[in-house]
Amino acid sequence: MATFILLRARSVLRTMSYLEKIKNEGRCANPFFSLMGIDVVHVEAGRVVLCMEIRPDMYNGVGWLQGGMFTALADEAMALALYPLLSRNEGIATISESTSFIRGAREGVLIAEGRVIKKGRRVAFAESDVRADDLEKTLLARTSAAFAVTKITSK
Repeated sequence: MATFILLRARSVLRTMSYLEKIKNEGRCANPFFSLMGIDVVHVEAGRVVLCMEIRPDMYNGVGWLQGGMFTALADEAMALALYPLLSRNEGIATISESTSFIRGAREGVLIAEGRVIKKGRRVAFAESDVRADDLEKTLLARTSAAFAVTKITSK
């Protein structure tokens, strides 16, 4: 089950629905998390840690973890790190994203730490490192992204 540390009371109120759903339902709250076996380890305003065990069905044709898996895990970590910083009427959508693949992986658990660099009124910037859950916490990939901060209108 996820460990949640939300630093500001108003952040909890702003994001209660999605973050509470994840807290209460775990990976079942997000179909992609269920599909990929992603677990939420830690959430606070501007920082999230996710983990995912590598499975053989995630390999590319030559037996390495497919690169998109690193990027998808990093994207989820960055987006989830942004949620506590959003006001009640804001949402986000990825504008651009770039991943540098530093080292491949074939087995074990991946740890993704997403960090918000800056959240503006219209655009937010974030980064994520994906590391192996080994003694050295080996850096495998680094992703940076820009997110559009959207206004959600009530009907």
